Amino acid sequence: MNKINQLFSTRGDRKLLSLYFCAGCPTLEGTADVILAMQRHGIDMIEVGIPFSDPLADGPVIQSAGTVALKNGTTLKKIFAQLKAIKDQVTIPLVMMGYLNVIMHYGLDNFFRDCVACGASGCIIPDLPFKDYMDVVKPIADKYDIRVIMMITPETSEERIRFIDEHTDGFIYMVSSASITGAQSNFGEAKQAYFRHINSMNLHNPRMIGFGISNKQTLESAQQNAAGAIIGSKFVTLLNETKDPDRALDLLFDALEQPHPLTPLRGRGE
Repeated sequence: MNKINQLFSTRGDRKLLSLYFCAGCPTLEGTADVILAMQRHGIDMIEVGIPFSDPLADGPVIQSAGTVALKNGTTLKKIFAQLKAIKDQVTIPLVMMGYLNVIMHYGLDNFFRDCVACGASGCIIPDLPFKDYMDVVKPIADKYDIRVIMMITPETSEERIRFIDEHTDGFIYMVSSASITGAQSNFGEAKQAYFRHINSMNLHNPRMIGFGISNKQTLESAQQNAAGAIIGSKFVTLLNETKDPDRALDLLFDALEQPHPLTPLRGRGE
Protein backbone atom coordinates (compact mmCIF):
# COMPACT_ATOMS: atom_id res chain seq x y z
CA MET A 1 0.00 0.00 0.00
CA ASN A 2 1.15 3.52 -0.73
CA LYS A 3 2.60 5.01 2.48
CA ILE A 4 0.27 8.02 2.34
CA ASN A 5 -2.82 5.84 2.21
CA GLN A 6 -1.39 3.63 4.94
CA LEU A 7 -0.75 6.62 7.20
CA PHE A 8 -4.31 7.89 6.97
CA SER A 9 -5.90 4.44 7.22
CA THR A 10 -4.03 3.57 10.42
CA ARG A 11 -4.02 6.91 12.28
CA GLY A 12 -7.32 6.30 14.09
CA ASP A 13 -8.38 9.53 15.81
CA ARG A 14 -4.83 10.83 16.09
CA LYS A 15 -4.19 14.19 14.44
CA LEU A 16 -1.26 14.21 12.05
CA LEU A 17 1.59 16.68 11.70
CA SER A 18 3.40 17.17 8.41
CA LEU A 19 6.37 19.50 7.92
CA TYR A 20 7.74 21.19 4.83
CA PHE A 21 11.37 22.13 4.26
CA CYS A 22 13.32 23.17 1.20
CA ALA A 23 15.90 20.57 0.14
CA GLY A 24 19.41 22.01 -0.04
CA CYS A 25 18.79 24.71 2.58
CA PRO A 26 20.55 25.68 4.74
CA THR A 27 23.21 23.33 3.31
CA LEU A 28 23.41 21.28 0.12
CA GLU A 29 24.27 18.04 1.92
CA GLY A 30 21.91 18.47 4.88
CA THR A 31 18.70 17.19 3.31
CA ALA A 32 19.04 13.65 4.67
CA ASP A 33 19.84 14.93 8.18
CA VAL A 34 16.68 17.06 8.22
CA ILE A 35 14.47 14.16 7.13
CA LEU A 36 15.92 11.72 9.65
CA ALA A 37 15.63 14.29 12.44
CA MET A 38 11.97 14.84 11.61
CA GLN A 39 11.35 11.11 11.70
CA ARG A 40 13.06 10.81 15.09
CA HIS A 41 10.85 13.61 16.43
CA GLY A 42 7.68 11.78 15.44
CA ILE A 43 6.66 13.87 12.43
CA ASP A 44 4.08 11.90 10.44
CA MET A 45 4.81 13.07 6.89
CA ILE A 46 7.40 15.26 5.19
CA GLU A 47 7.10 17.62 2.24
CA VAL A 48 10.45 17.87 0.47
CA GLY A 49 10.57 21.21 -1.31
CA ILE A 50 12.22 21.40 -4.72
CA PRO A 51 13.77 24.88 -5.06
CA PHE A 52 12.64 27.02 -7.99
CA SER A 53 13.57 30.54 -9.08
CA ASP A 54 9.97 31.78 -9.35
CA PRO A 55 7.82 30.12 -6.63
CA LEU A 56 4.48 31.90 -7.09
CA ALA A 57 2.67 30.39 -4.09
CA ASP A 58 5.48 30.91 -1.59
CA GLY A 59 6.02 33.76 0.82
CA PRO A 60 9.37 35.43 1.56
CA VAL A 61 10.62 32.78 4.00
CA ILE A 62 10.30 29.87 1.58
CA GLN A 63 11.37 32.02 -1.38
CA SER A 64 14.55 32.87 0.51
CA ALA A 65 15.16 29.21 1.35
CA GLY A 66 14.80 28.32 -2.32
CA THR A 67 17.29 31.01 -3.30
CA VAL A 68 19.81 29.67 -0.78
CA ALA A 69 19.27 26.11 -2.01
CA LEU A 70 19.82 27.10 -5.64
CA LYS A 71 22.98 29.04 -4.72
CA ASN A 72 24.16 25.91 -2.90
CA GLY A 73 23.86 24.01 -6.18
CA THR A 74 20.71 22.04 -5.38
CA THR A 75 19.10 20.26 -8.32
CA LEU A 76 16.27 17.75 -8.55
CA LYS A 77 18.77 15.10 -9.58
CA LYS A 78 20.84 15.74 -6.44
CA ILE A 79 17.74 15.69 -4.23
CA PHE A 80 16.70 12.31 -5.58
CA ALA A 81 20.22 10.96 -5.02
CA GLN A 82 20.20 12.16 -1.40
CA LEU A 83 16.79 10.61 -0.75
CA LYS A 84 17.78 7.35 -2.39
CA ALA A 85 20.79 7.10 -0.04
CA ILE A 86 18.48 7.05 3.03
CA LYS A 87 15.55 5.20 1.49
CA ASP A 88 15.94 2.15 3.72
CA GLN A 89 15.97 4.31 6.87
CA VAL A 90 12.84 6.34 6.14
CA THR A 91 9.54 4.75 7.14
CA ILE A 92 7.22 7.78 6.94
CA PRO A 93 5.71 9.20 3.72
CA LEU A 94 7.76 11.67 1.69
CA VAL A 95 5.89 14.09 -0.58
CA MET A 96 7.88 15.95 -3.22
CA MET A 97 6.70 19.56 -3.60
CA GLY A 98 7.78 21.53 -6.63
CA TYR A 99 6.68 23.65 -9.53
CA LEU A 100 5.69 22.32 -12.93
CA ASN A 101 8.55 23.95 -14.84
CA VAL A 102 11.21 22.03 -12.91
CA ILE A 103 9.35 18.73 -13.16
CA MET A 104 8.61 19.09 -16.88
CA HIS A 105 12.26 19.94 -17.54
CA TYR A 106 13.26 16.77 -15.68
CA GLY A 107 10.66 14.75 -17.60
CA LEU A 108 7.39 13.50 -16.16
CA ASP A 109 8.16 9.82 -16.53
CA ASN A 110 11.66 10.34 -15.15
CA PHE A 111 10.26 12.29 -12.22
CA PHE A 112 7.71 9.70 -11.13
CA ARG A 113 10.11 6.82 -11.75
CA ASP A 114 12.70 8.49 -9.52
CA CYS A 115 10.07 9.24 -6.87
CA VAL A 116 9.65 5.47 -6.58
CA ALA A 117 13.40 4.86 -6.62
CA CYS A 118 13.99 7.29 -3.72
CA GLY A 119 11.00 6.18 -1.64
CA ALA A 120 8.69 9.16 -2.18
CA SER A 121 4.97 8.39 -2.05
CA GLY A 122 3.43 11.54 -3.47
CA CYS A 123 3.94 14.96 -4.97
CA ILE A 124 2.40 18.41 -4.84
CA ILE A 125 2.66 20.63 -7.91
CA PRO A 126 1.02 23.95 -6.91
CA ASP A 127 0.81 25.38 -10.44
CA LEU A 128 -0.44 22.22 -12.16
CA PRO A 129 -3.77 22.92 -13.96
CA PHE A 130 -6.33 20.29 -13.08
CA LYS A 131 -7.04 19.49 -16.74
CA ASP A 132 -3.35 18.82 -17.33
CA TYR A 133 -3.34 16.67 -14.21
CA MET A 134 -6.22 14.58 -15.53
CA ASP A 135 -5.03 14.34 -19.14
CA VAL A 136 -1.26 14.09 -18.80
CA VAL A 137 0.07 13.73 -15.26
CA LYS A 138 -2.38 11.37 -13.57
CA PRO A 139 -1.90 8.43 -16.00
CA ILE A 140 1.87 8.52 -15.44
CA ALA A 141 1.59 8.99 -11.68
CA ASP A 142 -0.89 6.10 -11.46
CA LYS A 143 1.52 3.88 -13.37
CA TYR A 144 4.10 4.42 -10.62
CA ASP A 145 1.57 4.42 -7.72
CA ILE A 146 2.48 8.01 -6.77
CA ARG A 147 -0.22 10.22 -5.26
CA VAL A 148 -0.60 13.67 -6.81
CA ILE A 149 -1.99 15.89 -4.06
CA MET A 150 -4.22 18.76 -5.14
CA MET A 151 -4.86 22.00 -3.27
CA ILE A 152 -8.12 23.76 -2.49
CA THR A 153 -8.58 27.30 -1.15
CA PRO A 154 -11.50 29.32 0.29
CA GLU A 155 -12.16 30.45 -3.29
CA THR A 156 -12.53 26.91 -4.66
CA SER A 157 -16.17 26.16 -5.47
CA GLU A 158 -17.95 23.25 -3.82
CA GLU A 159 -18.49 21.68 -7.23
CA ARG A 160 -14.76 21.90 -7.98
CA ILE A 161 -13.85 20.48 -4.57
CA ARG A 162 -16.07 17.45 -5.14
CA PHE A 163 -14.57 16.96 -8.60
CA ILE A 164 -11.05 17.08 -7.15
CA ASP A 165 -12.10 14.69 -4.39
CA GLU A 166 -13.48 12.23 -6.95
CA HIS A 167 -10.36 12.16 -9.10
CA THR A 168 -7.54 12.20 -6.53
CA ASP A 169 -6.27 9.90 -3.82
CA GLY A 170 -4.12 10.23 -0.71
CA PHE A 171 -5.30 13.50 0.83
CA ILE A 172 -6.43 16.99 -0.14
CA TYR A 173 -4.19 19.92 0.77
CA MET A 174 -6.56 22.49 2.24
CA VAL A 175 -4.96 25.94 2.02
CA SER A 176 -6.07 28.15 4.91
CA SER A 177 -6.25 31.25 2.72
CA ALA A 178 -5.80 32.31 -0.90
CA SER A 179 -2.62 34.20 -0.04
CA ILE A 180 1.00 33.04 -0.19
CA THR A 181 2.65 30.90 2.46
CA GLY A 182 3.73 32.45 5.75
CA ALA A 183 3.19 32.18 9.51
CA GLN A 184 0.04 33.72 11.03
CA SER A 185 -0.75 34.43 14.68
CA ASN A 186 -4.36 33.20 14.50
CA PHE A 187 -7.16 32.04 12.24
CA GLY A 188 -10.20 34.32 12.36
CA GLU A 189 -13.83 33.24 12.35
CA ALA A 190 -14.11 33.41 8.55
CA LYS A 191 -11.30 30.90 8.10
CA GLN A 192 -12.64 28.64 10.81
CA ALA A 193 -16.08 28.74 9.17
CA TYR A 194 -14.40 27.68 5.93
CA PHE A 195 -12.70 24.79 7.75
CA ARG A 196 -16.00 23.69 9.25
CA HIS A 197 -17.83 23.91 5.93
CA ILE A 198 -15.31 21.69 4.13
CA ASN A 199 -15.37 19.28 7.06
CA SER A 200 -19.15 19.03 6.74
CA MET A 201 -18.92 18.02 3.07
CA ASN A 202 -17.93 14.46 4.05
CA LEU A 203 -15.34 14.15 1.31
CA HIS A 204 -13.82 10.82 0.37
CA ASN A 205 -10.25 12.04 0.90
CA PRO A 206 -8.88 13.18 4.26
CA ARG A 207 -7.75 16.80 4.42
CA MET A 208 -4.60 18.40 5.76
CA ILE A 209 -4.65 22.14 6.46
CA GLY A 210 -1.60 24.23 5.65
CA PHE A 211 -0.38 27.83 5.19
CA GLY A 212 -0.05 30.03 8.27
CA ILE A 213 0.25 27.45 11.05
CA SER A 214 2.88 28.59 13.55
CA ASN A 215 1.53 28.37 17.11
CA LYS A 216 -0.84 26.45 19.37
CA GLN A 217 -3.94 28.39 18.30
CA THR A 218 -3.47 27.90 14.56
CA LEU A 219 -2.41 24.27 15.03
CA GLU A 220 -5.45 23.37 17.13
CA SER A 221 -7.81 25.23 14.81
CA ALA A 222 -6.52 23.21 11.87
CA GLN A 223 -6.56 19.91 13.72
CA GLN A 224 -10.15 20.35 14.87
CA ASN A 225 -11.41 20.41 11.30
CA ALA A 226 -9.07 18.12 9.38
CA ALA A 227 -6.94 15.01 9.69
CA GLY A 228 -3.98 17.17 10.61
CA ALA A 229 -1.83 20.19 9.89
CA ILE A 230 1.06 21.11 7.62
CA ILE A 231 3.73 23.54 8.81
CA GLY A 232 6.23 25.13 6.45
CA SER A 233 7.44 28.69 6.99
CA LYS A 234 7.75 28.44 10.78
CA PHE A 235 9.97 25.37 10.60
CA VAL A 236 12.01 26.75 7.68
CA THR A 237 12.68 29.91 9.70
CA LEU A 238 13.83 27.93 12.74
CA LEU A 239 16.00 25.64 10.63
CA ASN A 240 17.69 28.59 8.95
CA GLU A 241 18.28 30.29 12.31
CA THR A 242 19.69 27.27 14.11
CA LYS A 243 21.31 25.33 11.24
CA ASP A 244 20.46 22.29 13.41
CA PRO A 245 17.35 20.24 12.57
CA ASP A 246 17.02 18.70 16.04
CA ARG A 247 17.24 22.12 17.70
CA ALA A 248 14.82 23.60 15.15
CA LEU A 249 12.32 20.83 15.89
CA ASP A 250 12.65 21.38 19.64
CA LEU A 251 11.93 25.08 19.15
CA LEU A 252 8.99 24.28 16.88
CA PHE A 253 7.39 22.06 19.52
CA ASP A 254 7.96 24.86 22.04
CA ALA A 255 6.18 27.35 19.77
CA LEU A 256 3.30 24.93 19.26
CA GLU A 257 3.20 24.20 23.01
CA GLN A 258 3.34 20.50 22.22
CA PRO A 259 5.20 17.75 24.12
CA HIS A 260 8.61 16.87 22.72
CA PRO A 261 8.44 13.31 21.35
CA LEU A 262 12.21 12.90 21.63
CA THR A 263 12.46 13.79 25.33
CA PRO A 264 12.27 10.23 26.73
CA LEU A 265 14.39 8.84 23.90
CA ARG A 266 17.24 11.27 24.39
CA GLY A 267 17.20 11.30 28.16
CA ARG A 268 16.48 15.00 28.43
CA GLY A 269 15.37 16.73 31.56
CA GLU A 270 18.64 18.19 32.68
